[in-house]
Amino acid sequence: MTDQALPHSSETAAPRAPYAMLIAMAAIGPLALNIFIPSIPGLQATLASSPGVVQLTLTVYLAGLALCQLLYGPLSDRYGRRPMLIAGMVLFVAASIACALSTSIEMLIAARGVQAVGGASGMILSRAIVRDMFSREKSASVLGYITMAWVIAPMVAPLIGGILDQHFSFRASFWLLAVIGSMVLLGAVASLPETNRNLQPDASLIRTRVYGELLRNRGFRGYAATMTFGATVFFLYLAVAPFIIITVRGHSPVEYGMWTIVAALGYMTGNFASGRFSENIGNDRMIGYGNWLTLAGAVAMLGLAVAGFLHPAFLFLPMAVCAFGNGLTIPNALTAAISVDPRNIGSGAGLAGFIQMTIGALASQSVGYAQGTWHNTGFWAMACFAILALVSHPARRQMLQQ
Repeated sequence: MTDQALPHSSETAAPRAPYAMLIAMAAIGPLALNIFIPSIPGLQATLASSPGVVQLTLTVYLAGLALCQLLYGPLSDRYGRRPMLIAGMVLFVAASIACALSTSIEMLIAARGVQAVGGASGMILSRAIVRDMFSREKSASVLGYITMAWVIAPMVAPLIGGILDQHFSFRASFWLLAVIGSMVLLGAVASLPETNRNLQPDASLIRTRVYGELLRNRGFRGYAATMTFGATVFFLYLAVAPFIIITVRGHSPVEYGMWTIVAALGYMTGNFASGRFSENIGNDRMIGYGNWLTLAGAVAMLGLAVAGFLHPAFLFLPMAVCAFGNGLTIPNALTAAISVDPRNIGSGAGLAGFIQMTIGALASQSVGYAQGTWHNTGFWAMACFAILALVSHPARRQMLQQ
């Protein structure tokens, strides 16, 4: 994918934004999430903490992603996408430095929360920018292609994080994130145009009325739910995989990082399929296909874990199937959800992201506490959330009748 500008949509006068800039700003949050995962088991000894408290470095990050999305949406509707992205990147760089300098688990947890608030700016605003420029079906395709490209970063991030952790310490990953965040910040200042041509200068920043209208909309609820439950399977995988592979089965952080590439390839392939086929097949069919694949992978993982198959392949190969399903479901469900109210795209994207991250954080932390005594907890939870994703799809009945 070249560093060319996105083509104009005939349906909107929004200026063009470079592919590379959209990919980089969307990738920074997931990159910070994934590069740190291999270091989590070792923090128990490094910072003298319990597994449940260490798990908060992941949960607080997810919670930070969730809470601030309620603000970035209305702020970008009011002030524009560009200034909010620049402010978020400044915060991300400062928090990454604070993480690298942390001397206690409490300081690290707090800095991770702030880092998430900054990193979420790129995730949420890249989606809004794409929807500013394209129609509903075209947006899903563009989001699929962008996600396919930026997923390369979080795909290799656990391997890089594992190598840095093994040869230096967990702090090295955060110094690297500070450098990368600075590069994204400079790129945004230099090349990111303002795409929101419908600024609402008098809009309230606490958009209770808008959020209420969206939540009362059956379509928004359904699409947000199927996206959330499907994504929660992935968030549970982030909580389960390092514990099972490193702590329980005794593999190194580098081995864990190498195996995560398998799952990430599944997600990248699913997003490529979304980019290639969503416009022709339609959002709802792509969501349905994705949900069934996610369920198949989750059930296979559970069955293999219960049967006692311990090789990493029996976790990561079924997870690749789940990830492929997520790659079909998430961009299409998100596009469908935020399309119910074209006047408030930023707020819709923020609310959908808040719901997704909140449920994911709560589920991950719950499993993090429980899996210390019951190692298969996460696998059962993934299967349950995959079922919820399937049944919550608002067009499921219509599709079954066709």
